[in-house]
Amino acid sequence: MIDTHAHLDACADPPAVLLARACEAGVDRVITVGTTIDSCRDALETAAQEEGVFATLGVHPHEAGGGEPGRMDELRELLGHERAVAVGETGLDFFRDYAPRAAQLRLFEQHLELASELRKPVVIHTRDSDEEVASTLAGFAGAVVLHCFSSPGLLPVALERRYYVSFAGNVTFPKADDLRAAAVQVPPDRLLAETDSPYLAPQPRRGRPNEPANVVHTVAALAAARGEDPAELAVQIDRNADAAFSLR
Repeated sequence: MIDTHAHLDACADPPAVLLARACEAGVDRVITVGTTIDSCRDALETAAQEEGVFATLGVHPHEAGGGEPGRMDELRELLGHERAVAVGETGLDFFRDYAPRAAQLRLFEQHLELASELRKPVVIHTRDSDEEVASTLAGFAGAVVLHCFSSPGLLPVALERRYYVSFAGNVTFPKADDLRAAAVQVPPDRLLAETDSPYLAPQPRRGRPNEPANVVHTVAALAAARGEDPAELAVQIDRNADAAFSLR
């Protein structure tokens, strides 16, 4: 089983401890995410040291208003590492609005240019910005992963364009019927699961820091919604991750 999106550098416990618990739960691969240039370096260091760990590298849209966007040359260099499998997370966040929207858009476009140049998939963060994200992605020809999917209104575009749709712990919440309904519509070969650790702990672990081991609860919720066997769905999601991120 794989956790396709975790912020290991933001977790309280060291990566080795988190990964040991994940392995006990049957989770043998993790994609850790960098959101600033320094955290990208940390993610790559972890991926280089720990078996089964890969890295997605980018500058989060929250950082678009500071100095990080001026470090794209550093990001390009880091993305050349053999354990760097995707660009991101990138996108737009018009809910928090921690950075000016025009700056977020410019940064998003820079990430897409890098992904096109390096032929890597992009991992997308979107909040209250579905229309703008869909429009910006329209000209991107590479693979797209909609991380922590929470925008059912974006689903028709995702299905039409064959994006990968990744669900996190919030799909397990009692009031998340809309997300579970969306999960049912995602084709088997486009479905992914993640924790977004240390955030969004699934319902059985609600109120505690999230970690990669908990992706089993997300997979179980997806399987229940889709009327599928959890073990079989975990195998399918593992295959999808291999295809999306070229892990094998």
